[in-house]
Amino acid sequence: AVGSAAMAEGEGLLSVDYEVFGKVQGVFFRKYTQREAQRLGLVGWVQNTSHNTVRGQIQGPTARVRELQEWLRKVGSPQSRISRAEFSNEKKITALEHKDFQILK
Repeated sequence: AVGSAAMAEGEGLLSVDYEVFGKVQGVFFRKYTQREAQRLGLVGWVQNTSHNTVRGQIQGPTARVRELQEWLRKVGSPQSRISRAEFSNEKKITALEHKDFQILK
């Protein structure tokens, strides 16, 4: 696993905020997002907003972050209907700012 850690180091870590619009509340969207993030080894958080969107932050190796962005844009949970996903505050980071991927209330 030493090689893979060095590789992740080489491509750097990315942090990006996201907000997903559409039918994304009451459809287990947060749970699925957490599961997908954990599968990809990413950290961050997800929460419902008061205006019926889901938002959060993802951090991890750039390629993995890109995978989750794609998932948030196109896949989501089985019952969800994503109209669009917006990403902001993208930046390179030197260390992860979260220990795991949490669902916030």
